[in-house]
Amino acid sequence: MAVEKFLIVGPAWVGDMVMAQSLFKTLQRRAPGAVIDVLAPAWSAPLLRRMPEVRQHIELAVGHGEFGWGVRRRIGHSLRGEKYSRAIILPRSFKAALVPFFARIPRRIGYRGEWRYGLINDMRPLDKCILTQTVQRYVALGLDVGAPLPPAVESPRLTVDAVNQQRLLEQLGLNLERPVVGFVPGAEYGPAKRWPTEYFARLAEKLAGLGCQVWLFGSSKDLAVCDEIQAVAPGVINLAGKTRLEDAIDLIALTRLVVTNDSGLMHIAAAMERELIAVYGSSSPGYTPPLTGRAKVIYLNLECSPCFERECPLGHYRCLREITVEQVFDECKQRCR
Repeated sequence: MAVEKFLIVGPAWVGDMVMAQSLFKTLQRRAPGAVIDVLAPAWSAPLLRRMPEVRQHIELAVGHGEFGWGVRRRIGHSLRGEKYSRAIILPRSFKAALVPFFARIPRRIGYRGEWRYGLINDMRPLDKCILTQTVQRYVALGLDVGAPLPPAVESPRLTVDAVNQQRLLEQLGLNLERPVVGFVPGAEYGPAKRWPTEYFARLAEKLAGLGCQVWLFGSSKDLAVCDEIQAVAPGVINLAGKTRLEDAIDLIALTRLVVTNDSGLMHIAAAMERELIAVYGSSSPGYTPPLTGRAKVIYLNLECSPCFERECPLGHYRCLREITVEQVFDECKQRCR
């Protein structure tokens, strides 16, 4: 029997790419030995290398939001020799479907979205009342048309590089003498997904009283937020902007607990099976929950929630500000013992 070869057109966000691993797991369970290649931006390469199901990352060298017709056409032509049997296009945009079309992949699967009839020849309707979660929508594209979801969607699980882990401990002067609590105080989407910076700082001070150390995780875009926390709670270790994505994976694996906004690193922490406290504001835990049984979600479900806006349209940010430091600290105490 011929081995199935899949080209997956991946999503553009870290958290979504982590959730896409559930699709990869489903494909390999249904077609053992299946080859899975993922077309995605360059940033995703280190993340995909931590997914054993993926054979290779194919770089999509276009900027976010850029159409890139010529680039997509060249990539598609270059992939014709791979003889993929199926393509699964996770984004719902027109441009996302171009590479599989140019690659002449015989079966091209995706949801009805922008006008892309012909580009996708296995067009699926998206029933948001049945497929309520992003991960369910991804997994469903790997099943036959109309097939029910499995009773339990397989959760993402990333691998750890122990050599890199040890290198980071030495290079960054870190130690594990005290339990580590990781904070993820940023969220690239916008301030309506960020628990207040001063709350994180007060929580860090309380955790220090429990004998815990706090590591701040984030990219260079989160440096200002992490600097603010460190200014109020100088005992924290600020790693924002000092680590690559793969480094964050390996260091998060060393934490006892992670306190996080709804962000890409939240999904990474879930995939590392860390104890997790996830604070939700403008987004919904019903749509993009942390895919682990070790998470405590804190969500107020106000009358204005979820709005899915980058900034609070009402200007008060109550969905975040009314989640108190004491409430989160009580949850931390149960998980730091």
